[in-house]
Amino acid sequence: MASLRNISFVLPVHNERASLARLHQAIATMCQREGYTYEMIFVDDGSDDGSFAEIKTIAARDAKVRAIRFQRNFGQTAAMSAGIHESRYDVIVTLDADLQNDPDDVPMLLQKLDEGFDIVSGWRRDRHDSWAKRFVSRRANSLISWLTGVHLNDYGCSLKAYRREYVQLIPLYGEMHRFIPVFAAWYGARVTEMPVRHHLRAHGKSHYGICGRTLRVLLDLITVKFLHSYITRPMHFFGAIGVILMSIGMVSGTASIVLKIMKLRDFVDTPLPLLGVFLVTVGMLSLLLGLQAELLIRIYFEQPGRKSYSVKETIGIGTPG
Repeated sequence: MASLRNISFVLPVHNERASLARLHQAIATMCQREGYTYEMIFVDDGSDDGSFAEIKTIAARDAKVRAIRFQRNFGQTAAMSAGIHESRYDVIVTLDADLQNDPDDVPMLLQKLDEGFDIVSGWRRDRHDSWAKRFVSRRANSLISWLTGVHLNDYGCSLKAYRREYVQLIPLYGEMHRFIPVFAAWYGARVTEMPVRHHLRAHGKSHYGICGRTLRVLLDLITVKFLHSYITRPMHFFGAIGVILMSIGMVSGTASIVLKIMKLRDFVDTPLPLLGVFLVTVGMLSLLLGLQAELLIRIYFEQPGRKSYSVKETIGIGTPG
């Protein structure tokens, strides 16, 4: 049985130099107090503020620190994927490097794992963010819960604890890290949520804008829903669309013929039927092409040895391939 006292901390970093020493000290102090065996894997996601130099300094003092440096910014999902891939221990804990997550909440998450859960997600119930960000986040979390059937209040919280046997099954790419609990639940994992602290950002600024992030989440949610519901039976999805479109076309054609026969109006007098058919067709083709592209990307990244990132430099990891 997996030991819940052996922990790999996966820490994505992007321009967080000012926070790294305090984060390392907070995690180390907590682990020593609780008696955990641990490692910290910092993944520098293309920082340009000297973050990796700071990580090198920390690693020189602490053999439990390992690090990966990307060639450029690949995104938080790629950083988490790289850290999870290189982790060694039975429990994987992810958290942001900006000090808004509190390492002292980790024992509470591990206690939930010890109760039989496989994934414990943090819930920033008292968030120190703008009202607009909180409002959009609540609406997005409700939509994700409704569509996926996995009910969480805060999908965006990076502080999560995972049993390795589940998280290592999930291929990560794009911006799918927030949906790890969804994929794991579909594999049979027991998922729960715990309120955690959320601190004010001490240094720097958020790397995410509300509009851009919301749009990406919604697009990823469409992909997740498709992969879950129709990956083994795509004809149910595409066939339904075809039937609906053909039905609309038949109704439109029949109405045009009726108008012509009854001499109420010549159907060629109005551009609306042609415009409607054109817009619906183009829209559906665009959606289908997008879903097809997602399937191709999934196949691409699930090939043996294929990764969604490239490594420039490592500490305690081995030579990058």
